Amino acid sequence: MNKNVLKYFINCLIFVNICSVAVLGLLLGFVIPKGGGRGAQNVFLGLHRHEWGDIHLALSLFLLGLLVIHILLGWKWVLQSTKRYFGVHWKNWLWVVSVAWMFVLLVSWLIIQL
Repeated sequence: MNKNVLKYFINCLIFVNICSVAVLGLLLGFVIPKGGGRGAQNVFLGLHRHEWGDIHLALSLFLLGLLVIHILLGWKWVLQSTKRYFGVHWKNWLWVVSVAWMFVLLVSWLIIQL
């Protein structure tokens, strides 16, 4: 398969997946009833709230996989752009960006744990 066709297909899948994750997130946040304890009727379109949450999680993990493939397919462009924008210190900036997003994930996880 041509690399450009593969990139296009991956990008289309990413778009559909992001839209699906966003819609499910909005449904879970605003439409599907919360709480209620044992035997509660937290059902929307025949699926329980927790089943919608499982679908949301599965789509999110699939999205992460697609994003890794997307970055790997464009890695040459990432390196060339980083070199162009940051000159001789491009490796340091690439590390800073990589560590920064891990830091954001860690802080987000810690906030959720509160």
